[in-house]
Amino acid sequence: MGLSRLDMLYRQVVLDHSNSPRHYGLSEDMTHQLELNNPTCGDVITLQLKIEEDRVVDARFAGSGCSISMASASMMTEVVIGKTEKEAMALAEDFSELVQGKEVANIQALGDASLLKGVSKFPARIKCATLAWKALERGIIEKEAATTAEQSHCEEKE
Repeated sequence: MGLSRLDMLYRQVVLDHSNSPRHYGLSEDMTHQLELNNPTCGDVITLQLKIEEDRVVDARFAGSGCSISMASASMMTEVVIGKTEKEAMALAEDFSELVQGKEVANIQALGDASLLKGVSKFPARIKCATLAWKALERGIIEKEAATTAEQSHCEEKE
């Protein structure tokens, strides 16, 4: 079974993101940080987000894992920077559905991450592909919870 030219191109893009990940390396200038791991294969990712108002102004990651998890994290950081929290959450949901083999209305919005659609054929790799996106969702949820708690605390003082 040979790979088609299109499959080869997709594979090259995934390998490029894995070998030369974008936004790799942690920074001290971020507002949120969390670590997630995939216990079934040992992938570990630390995701940092810089969220100002309701917009993801920067995203960085570090970690170790398979080519799919590192490429997915790289692709995720590229696509969510500049997006509102709501847009980033929608992208994470679309990506999760995509790699589970479901149809996604605006697949172009996922950028290079849309190339991981083929992961749906390998159920054991879905957790690898979604690890960074789950970290993104959790980071935004934790940020919103902290903001709500902070607002409640300020209202109690008044």
